[in-house]
Amino acid sequence: MSPAPSKNYTDDVSLLVVTLDTNPFFWSDFPSHFSDFLSQVLAFLNSILLLGQLNQVVVIATGCNSCSYVYDSSSNKNHASTNGTMPALYSNLLHNLDEFIAKDKQLTTAHEPGNVPSSLLSGSLSKALCYIQRAFRSGPMHPQPRILCLQGSPDGPEQYVAIMNAIFSAQRSSVPVDSCYIASSNSSNSAFLQQASYITGGIYYKPPQLDGLFQYLSAVFATDLHSRAFLRLPKSLGVDFRASCFCHKKTIDTGYVCSVCLSIFCEHHDKCSTCSSVFGQAQSVAASTDNRKRKAE
Repeated sequence: MSPAPSKNYTDDVSLLVVTLDTNPFFWSDFPSHFSDFLSQVLAFLNSILLLGQLNQVVVIATGCNSCSYVYDSSSNKNHASTNGTMPALYSNLLHNLDEFIAKDKQLTTAHEPGNVPSSLLSGSLSKALCYIQRAFRSGPMHPQPRILCLQGSPDGPEQYVAIMNAIFSAQRSSVPVDSCYIASSNSSNSAFLQQASYITGGIYYKPPQLDGLFQYLSAVFATDLHSRAFLRLPKSLGVDFRASCFCHKKTIDTGYVCSVCLSIFCEHHDKCSTCSSVFGQAQSVAASTDNRKRKAE
C-alpha cells in the first residue's frame, strides 16, 4: 500500500466536525433531557470558535434513519444573526436541527419495545470525511481536521462494514476520530467508537456524569492537535476489538473468516455469501463428487 500523501496544515487553525446523536428513542429513556445536553454542546462549540478567529465548526445530526449537515461556521448565512436576541450559531443550528428531527421522525419504523435502535453513525462519519476531503482541496494550507462523535445510542452491528471502512479512510487521511460516549450505565461502552479512536489516534472518553459535560468537552476535546503533544489527555483502559458477523449482524467473540474477502461469519457455511468462494471442506466434497462422476462415466 502506498503511503498517504503529505498535507500542509496550519497548526493554530482547527476544523472540528461534530456528529450529534439525536436518536429520540435513546433520549426518551436517558435520565437527562436532550435540551440540557444540547445547551452544553452549543457552549462548547461556541468556545471552539472563540479560541481562534479562523477555526471552523461543522455539525452533522445523526438520526435513526438519516443524517444531515445542520451547521457550518464557514457558511455566509451563519456570519450574521437572523434573530436580534440570539447568536447565529444558536438560531441557525436549532432551526436546522428541528427540521432534521421532524424529517427523520417521518422515516422512523416500528421497533421492539425496550430495544433502542442504533443511530446512523456510518453515514455521519462518511459525511464528515467528505467535508474534510473538500477542505483538503480548497487550498495549499489546510486547517487541522478532526472528528468528534457525540454518541449515546448502542452500536448497530449491521453498520460494521461501513463504519470500519470510514475508520480506515480516516486513518489514511490522518484524521483523528475523538469519541465522547454518553451512557447511563457505567459498564456499557461503544466498541465501534473505541476502535475508531484507537485506530485513528483520537481520544475515547465516557463522562462519568452529564451535568458537567461542558467541562469534560472543554478539558478533553477542545485542545487542537498541535497542543495535544504537550498535554496528558485521558487514555482508554481497554478497547473492544470484537467484530460483527456478516450473516446475522451480531457481535461475536469467535467465528469463521473467509480467506479470500475476509468476511466474518458466526456459523460455518459451505460458501461465502460475499465473494461466493467455496470453503475447504465443501470444496473437497465437491471435488470427490466430481471424481466419482468421472469414474462412473
